[in-house]
Amino acid sequence: MCGFVGFVNFKKDISESKNILKNMNQTLSKRGPDEEGYYIDKQVAFAHKRLIVIDPEGGKQPMIETFSFGKYVIVYNGQIYNTKELKKTLEENNFSITTHSDTELLLKSYIYYGKDVVNHLNGIFAFAIWDTNKQEVFLARDHFGIKPFYYTILEDTLIFSSELKGLFEYPGVEKVLDEQGISELFGIGPAHTPGTTVFKNIHEVKPAHLGIYNSSGLHLERYWKLKSKEHTDSLGQTCDKLKFLLNDSITKQLVSDKPLCTFLSGGLDSSIITKFASDYCKNKGLPPLDTYSIDYVDNDKNFVKSDFQPNSDYFYIDLMRKHLRTNHHQIVIDTPELANSLEDAMIARDMPGMADIDSSLLLFCKHVKKDMTVSLTGECADEIFGGYPWFFREDALKSNTFPWSISLTERQELLHPTIGHKVHLKDYIDYRYQESLAEVEILDTDSPETAEKRKISHLTLNWFMQTLLDRSDRMAMYNGFEIRVPFCDYRLAEYVWNIPWEWKALKGREKGLLRYVCKDFLPSAIVDRKKSPYPKTHNPTYLAKVKGMLTHIMENKNAPIHNLLNRQYILNILETDGKAFARPWFGQLMTRASSYGLSLPGEYVA
Repeated sequence: MCGFVGFVNFKKDISESKNILKNMNQTLSKRGPDEEGYYIDKQVAFAHKRLIVIDPEGGKQPMIETFSFGKYVIVYNGQIYNTKELKKTLEENNFSITTHSDTELLLKSYIYYGKDVVNHLNGIFAFAIWDTNKQEVFLARDHFGIKPFYYTILEDTLIFSSELKGLFEYPGVEKVLDEQGISELFGIGPAHTPGTTVFKNIHEVKPAHLGIYNSSGLHLERYWKLKSKEHTDSLGQTCDKLKFLLNDSITKQLVSDKPLCTFLSGGLDSSIITKFASDYCKNKGLPPLDTYSIDYVDNDKNFVKSDFQPNSDYFYIDLMRKHLRTNHHQIVIDTPELANSLEDAMIARDMPGMADIDSSLLLFCKHVKKDMTVSLTGECADEIFGGYPWFFREDALKSNTFPWSISLTERQELLHPTIGHKVHLKDYIDYRYQESLAEVEILDTDSPETAEKRKISHLTLNWFMQTLLDRSDRMAMYNGFEIRVPFCDYRLAEYVWNIPWEWKALKGREKGLLRYVCKDFLPSAIVDRKKSPYPKTHNPTYLAKVKGMLTHIMENKNAPIHNLLNRQYILNILETDGKAFARPWFGQLMTRASSYGLSLPGEYVA
């Protein structure tokens, strides 16, 4: 796992621009704390920051391969999981493989397959390859956009980076928040429309897209999407296929030359990951699997049941620890540390995000990084298998908007009145909502319920899930730590997409089919456990701390944030103790204290 930057210009010599390249690359030091590398010629400048996970000596980047028909240079961030299959194909076609680095396999696979290489990859990836033979740069991003890839074009120069902050070190690239950016930030945020950012003329390569940049410009195309087709397997065959795909995805992602663990919350999803990973370790004669969980000071005293979090995690974590005999570690976060990390979390994400939901994961990864470099998590199971409340609630299904983002009146009120008169969040959200739904393919053979759930699943996969994947990447990589998400294997997503909803919600339960598949190898208490969201602090001192931080900002009448936000409305929120955000800002996660935290980073954005 790493970070990369670069720029390409076919109309002028850029070979004397190494200082610019170094400045851009330096912004990614946290993503790649172990090594750095540079490649620059007349047309192309690549730089790389490396987090060593596989083959310390053989995986150095930028990696260069020279053949009689040209030279190829790659910068790459990610992990390819089907390396055995790629290596076999390459060797059968007379390629010599000299390392066990997936970077070498990826580069030589491109040389062999050309742009079709993306259809032969299973993994998480963002990469750029300079092909001197074709005089073009080839770039690509993985199926679900787990690895980031940002770019802009300025005066015939393509400039790209793993994070937004890298782009802004290139002379002339400006941070401009226009009408669309404000609509994204306050209307869609902390999600974003695929391909966009909050900054004018700054874009991302969309998930499942490739691109070619040459003398005629940048040409992007989609190489993969979820396709609707009739599901013909029986229930028994479906369960067997799911077990195979789960096991194959999880075990493929256990490759690492550095210490590896799993995150274990005691929920269904993390327990499945930990079960298969633990079995793998036992079968390979390896030491017991290390598992980690997060908690907060005094959470046991302050926990309050809710529809979204009916019980605490500790009982279930201990049950799985004993069941699998893992080497478990509990990380406990305190209120001051959590609040003080809000700014770091925003910097890691380059924009306001999910407040304490972000900062807690950032701190969790920071503590786990002391002993580990890689972790597998249960992220994305809810999106793929239908685990969220909005899959079942009529008010959410009939809301005619993104069901996790319904506090629209409050969002509009946050804007400075001058801006609010020009920026109409509802119009923008409605446009993006309808635009996204138009992509859904409904089959004539779909039952009414399956057809309805295809729509909500599409929105969840392409918007909500992207936000959580973005969060995971930024918070982990800010600590030089790698998070892997086996449920996000595109083969698993393809298969589950076409399973009838009546099976996915077996027995009327969220993730009912997944529970049924796991009933023979997980404790019944885990299988039957009601879904709980990512662990949050319930300590009232956190609310008080963040309220004080926001009050301090709002009392400074010269703070830049007042150019963007409605100061009086925010003061009213503070006076009413956050009751304006009793409804979730985003999903089931962000209310009250989180909403305060979301407002905080605006000072730095403005």
